Amino acid sequence: MFLFFLLFSPHLLYILVCLLASYLYLSLIYLRLHIHSLPTVKCDETLAFPLPHTAFTSSSVFSNGYAPGYAKLNRRGGAGGWSPLDSDHYQWLQVDLGSRKQVSAIATQGRYSSSDWTTRYRLLYSDTGRNWKPYHQDGNIWAFSGNSNSESVVRHELQQGIVARFLRLIPLAWSEEGRIGLRIEIYGCSYWADVINFDGQGVISYRFKVKKMKIIKDVIALRFKTSESEGVILHGEGQQGDYITLELRKAKLLLQINLGKKEHKLPYGSILGHTSVTTGSLLDDNHWHSVVIERYRRNVNFTLDRHTQHFRTNGEFDYLDLDYELTFGGMPYSGKPVGGGRKNFKGCMESINYNGDNITDLARRKKLDTSSFRNLSFSCVETHTFPVFFNASSFLQLPGRASHNMVSVGFQFRTWNPDGLLLFSNLDEGTLEISLLDGKIVVYINTSNAARNYQVDLSSGSGLNDGQWHAVRLVAKENFAMLTVDGEETSAVRSTSPLSINTGRTYHLGGKQCPCSVFSIYHTFQGCMQAILVDDQPADLHAVEKGTVGAFENVSLDMCAIIDRCMPNHCEHGGRCKQTWESFSCTCDGTGYSGATCHTSVYEPSCEAYKHIGKSSDSYWIDPDGSGPLGPFKVNCNMTAITTSAEYCEQQIAYSCRMSRLLNTPDGTPFTWWVGRGSEKHLYWGGSGPGIKKCACGIDRNCTDPKYDCNCDADSRQWREDSGLLVYKEHLPVSQVAVGDTNRPGSEAKLTVGPLRCHGDMLHFSQVLKGDLYRCFCLCFPSAPETVSFSFDVGNGPVDLTVHSAAPLNDDQWHQVMAERNVKEAVLLLDQTYRTSRPAPAQGHTRLELFSQLYVGAAGGQRGFLGCIRALRMNGITLDLEERAKVTPGVEPGCQGHCTSFGMYCRNGGKCMERYNGYLCDCTATAYDGPFCTRDVGGFFEAGTLVKYNFLPEVVAGASKDSKALTKQLTPHEVNLTKEELAFSFSTSSAPAVLVYISSKTQDYMAVVLKQNGKSCTGMSILVFISKILLNSYTESLKKILI
Repeated sequence: MFLFFLLFSPHLLYILVCLLASYLYLSLIYLRLHIHSLPTVKCDETLAFPLPHTAFTSSSVFSNGYAPGYAKLNRRGGAGGWSPLDSDHYQWLQVDLGSRKQVSAIATQGRYSSSDWTTRYRLLYSDTGRNWKPYHQDGNIWAFSGNSNSESVVRHELQQGIVARFLRLIPLAWSEEGRIGLRIEIYGCSYWADVINFDGQGVISYRFKVKKMKIIKDVIALRFKTSESEGVILHGEGQQGDYITLELRKAKLLLQINLGKKEHKLPYGSILGHTSVTTGSLLDDNHWHSVVIERYRRNVNFTLDRHTQHFRTNGEFDYLDLDYELTFGGMPYSGKPVGGGRKNFKGCMESINYNGDNITDLARRKKLDTSSFRNLSFSCVETHTFPVFFNASSFLQLPGRASHNMVSVGFQFRTWNPDGLLLFSNLDEGTLEISLLDGKIVVYINTSNAARNYQVDLSSGSGLNDGQWHAVRLVAKENFAMLTVDGEETSAVRSTSPLSINTGRTYHLGGKQCPCSVFSIYHTFQGCMQAILVDDQPADLHAVEKGTVGAFENVSLDMCAIIDRCMPNHCEHGGRCKQTWESFSCTCDGTGYSGATCHTSVYEPSCEAYKHIGKSSDSYWIDPDGSGPLGPFKVNCNMTAITTSAEYCEQQIAYSCRMSRLLNTPDGTPFTWWVGRGSEKHLYWGGSGPGIKKCACGIDRNCTDPKYDCNCDADSRQWREDSGLLVYKEHLPVSQVAVGDTNRPGSEAKLTVGPLRCHGDMLHFSQVLKGDLYRCFCLCFPSAPETVSFSFDVGNGPVDLTVHSAAPLNDDQWHQVMAERNVKEAVLLLDQTYRTSRPAPAQGHTRLELFSQLYVGAAGGQRGFLGCIRALRMNGITLDLEERAKVTPGVEPGCQGHCTSFGMYCRNGGKCMERYNGYLCDCTATAYDGPFCTRDVGGFFEAGTLVKYNFLPEVVAGASKDSKALTKQLTPHEVNLTKEELAFSFSTSSAPAVLVYISSKTQDYMAVVLKQNGKSCTGMSILVFISKILLNSYTESLKKILI
């Protein structure tokens, strides 16, 4: 029955085929992951120890016993290691490993039983012993820490393993007690790979077994090196418009892929599948670079030298349809579309792998079409360039032909700096200068003879500080000068001004303290030069390196160590990277982000956040994930959604006054008004309604003065109050209150605005909603409640950032903290107001590698956080604190706190304080004691006794009569309190009695007296007399109260 249904149910057959395909694909993924998880052979063999003495060379030796062949770890032969003749920065120790090896670690020692060791060094590597490349780590030329004595071994694991035959160590610092001393060991393993040399003409054709391939998954891997900035590395195409191309453009790697396009009828137009991604820079350095392309459907991982870009192709197709072949090294000679003038690749490739097929091995076994090659070579043909690396305060001096009537010089250069001195020469009678100024080449020629002075200024090019190689050629002779940039003869700049040339003996490249133009004196060149021509002849830089001709200072020969600080691009969210020799900067204009790396969103994460900063209903840009991958978008924020949908809303408002009028009269101009929803001004008060222009007492007709509709409008010298509920929800909530009548002597007012409270949902069901979105927030800072700190260590030592708030942070209010660390700086921001930052070091570690779990609210050995945390995000990802709190002991979801549930037990004005495992009643400001502020704190008074408190400072209280005048001057101005609170309890059988009497320097007093009938009363009066009159007034006042 099942077989019959299977044969005649195409839908079920289709489902089963899909399930089988999915199972096979998941099985392949599991197999791949399983293979990758298998233990690999550890690459940790000793490579230097088996080598003969001849494999070690050096810049110089102190004597025969200090020869480089003795520089093996833990060996004592000769003088116990290598030491050069001079201890300076031009010394080096070189090791020839015999063949290309994979190097994983390096270890060093000082010279045996001596005071000679190296404390810091740099590592260079090469395949040929020429064109050296410095080891990079964290985006910088790395300096390894060395030894502090002659015997201990310091080993460094290379963060990124290297493949090379030659290694060279450059000492940067050494023992202060002795000189440079070294013994070394290199750790790694053997390395072998098939290599193919591409001559710029031939291509390798990998033909498919079927004419058309429909590919859903691709894995392409290869390594290449070249000195050319342009060239197609691989290409494949199909008749349906699909293609994949990997090529070099301006020394950057460009991947173009198209999975096809689909035409739609209007109004949809067409969906184009072309996708273009660029990565890398300075790839024409003639060093090996590794490329891996992994595609599954539309998801692509594009990796260059371990830096991976993840992207998704455009269009809506998943398959790459290719016809007939895939070519390596260039475009096919036939087929559509044509190459469009693209250059073929010129250089070397190795370890070419396409979907599991070893292309280099197939080519070696002649399984592929290589007929386009004139001479196919399976070894890498090396170029013969000799680069020179200029850093700050460096120069290269070359000899020239003196007293010649023509100048002919040329060179190639690359740099990131817009300014710098490229070449200078003292002529017999004048000067020659070639400089880079604002990214263009400028030439100054100044000559003179007995008859006259000659001056020629030429300039050419623009934007030449882009890191690319640029060629400069200058020819100058009598009455003629021509400047050519990048070999473009058609755009060469010529001059036929009067000119007389008589060359000097030397040429300085890169810099020199010289009587040059004002610009050149202070701007030496920083970058690389190669292909240097002097007097139309190639400069012998090998002889310069040996010291037989010329001279140099602070330059690195046979090496170009220029760094592209914008690759990988640390500017996030589309920020544009700009760089100089020392650093980079990000331009964040138009991205919606800010900060040193365009990491921080300039928009709020939600409508709620806009509401908290006082914004009204409108359209706003929001960025829900902050620094995350989701970009900002515009939304319409309805700040009144709660009040609009609720059945009933109310908001309490109160105005306490003394000689401070509120609304004046119904026909007068109001002194105070409030602003509600829609920014409209309202003239009615709590307990009244729109358009009435009255207070609650005016509605109830019980105001203090019947002539007015508000208690405060009577302008009384006694404290009055107008309060009530605002219930017209179309006007709520209250956003602003303007208080006007408080500028007269004696005028005082106190304003209270309560939270917005709504209940009843007109659309769904009734429930209580609070418009105030803030919750209880209790912070416990026993030592510094005004500070927040941010600490981290990426390997350069601990860094601490601290911000100080003007007010304590344990104030039961929400506070916002933002901490950011990037390759440029570390920033700590508190409440969008208090900010501190620390720049990152120019050289050092940049990666923050954390392997433990993230702990929120506590850390080992430190006191835990007591309070509430919300909206925790890391790199744009919101962490679900609520779900984690549900399963974590001692942490509760929400923000309730113990005082929310138990604060009512603190009696008699006691203040509830949060504690780690409960709460505490603070009775300091009360007349009570005990755990709940319920135990009286009092005493027994016999007849005629009293307790007197003097609230003046102690120095004032104890002052003598002679110092009373000075005391008055020292006494601070007393605060005119608008409210006094007095609480006490008593028990007595004697009446009348004065219970409390309080007086002040301003002759005010307050007294609480028990009358004869057993009732207490409070008497208050303003005393205006002093001396005996004051005493009499006091006595008379008490008599009136006691009667």
